[in-house]
Amino acid sequence: MRLQQAIGRTSFWVFGGGLAIMFLVPLIWTTVASVSPHGATAQQDGYGFNNYRTLTEYDAGLPTYLWNSAYVSILTVVFTLGLSLLGGYAFARFRFPGRDALFLLIIAILMVPYATLLVPLWVLMGEIGLRNSLTGLALVLTLYQLPFSMFMMRISFEAVPREIEESALVDGCGTFGVLRRVLVFAVWPGMITVGLFAFLHAWNDFIAPLFMINDSSRYPLSLAIATLRQQTMGAVDFGATQAGVVIMALPCLLLFVLLQRHYVRGFMSGALKG
Repeated sequence: MRLQQAIGRTSFWVFGGGLAIMFLVPLIWTTVASVSPHGATAQQDGYGFNNYRTLTEYDAGLPTYLWNSAYVSILTVVFTLGLSLLGGYAFARFRFPGRDALFLLIIAILMVPYATLLVPLWVLMGEIGLRNSLTGLALVLTLYQLPFSMFMMRISFEAVPREIEESALVDGCGTFGVLRRVLVFAVWPGMITVGLFAFLHAWNDFIAPLFMINDSSRYPLSLAIATLRQQTMGAVDFGATQAGVVIMALPCLLLFVLLQRHYVRGFMSGALKG
């Protein structure tokens, strides 16, 4: 028995360590390369931060691109959490004709290729005056996040015992009062999981900004890095590009480290009900 447990623990750590190395080595390599000397980059001699200086001074400037990415990502998180919270609560707690069919229809959006939705959304955003707009971009990113987010919030609400909700109703809370005062705190891990997924998707997405934004001063950081070029012969400045990758990865890593416990609890919230 002890031998089997030892083999099981060893296998777990070997497998987990292998996955960690596989994901961390490219990031570490990119970080080192962004400060390493290379003849084709701004960092010619010795280790330093000239590539980061090049990125900072590129076109509209790094602060502008960071602000654009942060604005779009935060707005996407707000829209996604608001809509999925209300939708998940409705699907989990209310009975109405066609509820399951409507839920399956929403989930089915995940089977539609992302790129095929962008052309009609581009036309729609133009008709309502939100084309080439960061707010319009956030709405587009929210649309594709909603099916997964709605699913996560539904199973999070279904994992909360109905007795808690019924007790609040007996005490005089209305339906919205129960949601705002009781259930929001009960499904907090699920909300963190949904919010983190929405932020990571909005922060890193490239295709939607490429379709929706044509003003370089409104580029999010992902699109700005992809369009980063040297002034001579249109060659790619790989040093500045690697510096941009490092800057893009930092907020994602920081958020995941801070919220990983809630993130895992959110995924596990629907495993057991009651």
